[in-house]
Amino acid sequence: MNNEKTKTANFRPVVAIVEDNGKLKGVELLKRDKSFEIRWTKSSEGPDKDFKQFASDCGLSIEPNALLDMDSERIIVVGFNSAGTIFNRITVPDVEDKEIESIIELQAETRLPLPPEQIEMDWRADKLQDGQLGVTIAVARKEQLQKFADNVAGFRPAKILLSCEGLVKVWEEIFSAAKRNAIILSCAEHNTQVCLVEGGRLSNAVVLDIGVDDFSSIGPEEQSEATEMFAQDMRSVLELFGCSDQGQLPVFVLSDGSPAYISIVSFLRLAGLDARVASPDLDRLRASSHLSVECVYEYRMPIGLALMALDESSKELSIFKNLYNPIKKAAGKHWLYSTRVVYAIASIMLALLVIVTYAVDIAGPNSIERRLDASISDVDMDLLVKRQQLIKTMARERPNLLDLLKMVNESGERGIKLTSLSFKKGQPVSISGEASSNDQLSRYEKNLQNTKGIEKVNYTANTNTKSKKITFTITFNYKNFSKKTTRTGR
Repeated sequence: MNNEKTKTANFRPVVAIVEDNGKLKGVELLKRDKSFEIRWTKSSEGPDKDFKQFASDCGLSIEPNALLDMDSERIIVVGFNSAGTIFNRITVPDVEDKEIESIIELQAETRLPLPPEQIEMDWRADKLQDGQLGVTIAVARKEQLQKFADNVAGFRPAKILLSCEGLVKVWEEIFSAAKRNAIILSCAEHNTQVCLVEGGRLSNAVVLDIGVDDFSSIGPEEQSEATEMFAQDMRSVLELFGCSDQGQLPVFVLSDGSPAYISIVSFLRLAGLDARVASPDLDRLRASSHLSVECVYEYRMPIGLALMALDESSKELSIFKNLYNPIKKAAGKHWLYSTRVVYAIASIMLALLVIVTYAVDIAGPNSIERRLDASISDVDMDLLVKRQQLIKTMARERPNLLDLLKMVNESGERGIKLTSLSFKKGQPVSISGEASSNDQLSRYEKNLQNTKGIEKVNYTANTNTKSKKITFTITFNYKNFSKKTTRTGR
């Protein structure tokens, strides 16, 4: 057997499509050993954003009657423009996933202007550090996501991925070949995607309304003003990302080797940032790809999405999980789908139905009642009642942490930011967070005090001199779980 064919068969080719810089772009990528082969690249002719037609131009099936036979030889993924996505970073205590979900929902409700029913979100936790988990949250408007999902459903992609996560992936694999903490800049003509990478994964992302053409198409005086504004925007972004020492975190500007990107790096260095140029490493691609540095840069986003699809260990942020479910390929037509077999089974079921109906009619109601009475008499009803009472007693003794989180959530108001919750049976519950003012904190304490099941509410607070935020810690008794219990000997 040919070894090359065997190796190739282990990796299915991936087709990735994304809207980038006003055009639809697509690539087909195949992994071969430790390198990648880009079989073809394609861009739409104009600003038309018909995903279905573009998919057809790329050779993908868009026939509605082919939904059980979806491109068995290829994995298809599509990218969602991250400009419509809001990212947040929070820290939560080391609790169960369901409890983390409740804390995240609380944070989303306090930070976002939209009600929960109008948004979709997903989250990803980092490794545990000092008893705390760093969590990345991605949130987007549900209506916008559903419209996009409907737009791409015609060619049935296996996944809808965030385009900014594709940028992080292509930087690691093609531009850098190293996983490290860094800031990644991907500049288009009139906008710049800024991504924070921590531990080899996307932690935060924003889009700036300034790009390469905005620097090259203006005069010297206007350029000086634009560069200063760009530098100030970058400082604000780094502050948003929580990067206290902005000069130490490296900033990589993805580049095709042209002087424009070198100029951007120079501007950032003058602003005190550790900026560097990152160009594609063609050695990571097989020679059969026949692509230039400029071409790899042009298709960096769909290449990154394709690399994500090939990486089975990656845990992407999936904000489409509740809105889009791809139709999975059928592994051959099962014998149960045969029309003759269906008719035969239907005939047998009809015959059985007639026999059972006849037997029930012959037996009559009296016979059925006698059988029911006999069944009940075999059961010790007192034992069942005692068992049910025991189950209810155990349920009352078991704390409902989700109910507790709901109480804490409903007592707060917009602007209250919770950072931790500590609960241990026999001790008061402790929650920590931030408030915008002392009045807001007092209202929160009063609401908790008036909540059924919560007693003896106390709080301590301090004012941060820089941010003017009120940091607080509140303790309270939750039902009977905060009371110390003593065991008595017999």
